[in-house]
Amino acid sequence: MNLAARSQLPEVMDDGDLDPAIYQRCLADLAALNRLTLTHRPVLNFLSRATRHYAKGARLSVLDVAYGQGDLLRAIAGWAQRRGFLVQLSGIDLNPRSAIAARAATLPGTDIDYRTGDVFDYAPPVPPDFIVTSQFTHHLNSEQIIKLLRWFEKNAGWGWYITDLHRHAFAYYGFPLLATLMRWHRIVRSDGTISIARGFRSGDWQDLLAQAGIAADISWHIPFRHGISRLK
Repeated sequence: MNLAARSQLPEVMDDGDLDPAIYQRCLADLAALNRLTLTHRPVLNFLSRATRHYAKGARLSVLDVAYGQGDLLRAIAGWAQRRGFLVQLSGIDLNPRSAIAARAATLPGTDIDYRTGDVFDYAPPVPPDFIVTSQFTHHLNSEQIIKLLRWFEKNAGWGWYITDLHRHAFAYYGFPLLATLMRWHRIVRSDGTISIARGFRSGDWQDLLAQAGIAADISWHIPFRHGISRLK
């Protein structure tokens, strides 16, 4: 695999005909991967920085684009509870099976609004304070990412954050070994490798932001993640 440029290979989980039970199993494995690799930590750190002057009892709203099994939104719910914030959480995901899996994985009484729909057709009735997304943009082509960046900029009240994979040889060749060791589903093993090949280098993000006409901060996080952040 030549990692000099982003791969255009498709991922099996993007197939709308994938068996729902297999899809749910794969989402559970991906949620386990996110926990193991501290995938949500950069998002929570961003929210902590953005709200560092907020008092206990402050209200805020967060929208997660492409929430999958909903594990990022649940992590944000825990983060808000620890800080004493009153948070309104919602998510939008194109795949209707994501909402089923996310609701099944969410404890009763956890107030998260899991919605189904195309983000580009979605107009939040009230602009959320923050919009976040994790491990989603590598599923898109460059034109779609530029469109998404502009959508974030238009719809986020106070700021937004994107985290996604760094296209790197160590991650590309190392992930299959980790996935095999953890006994994750074979689709997760194969798709994960493709995801890394579809991932980004900092120069890719610089070009995409320039084409979108947006100034944002680009950071790197262990293990092999980029964070794109914008506070208004």
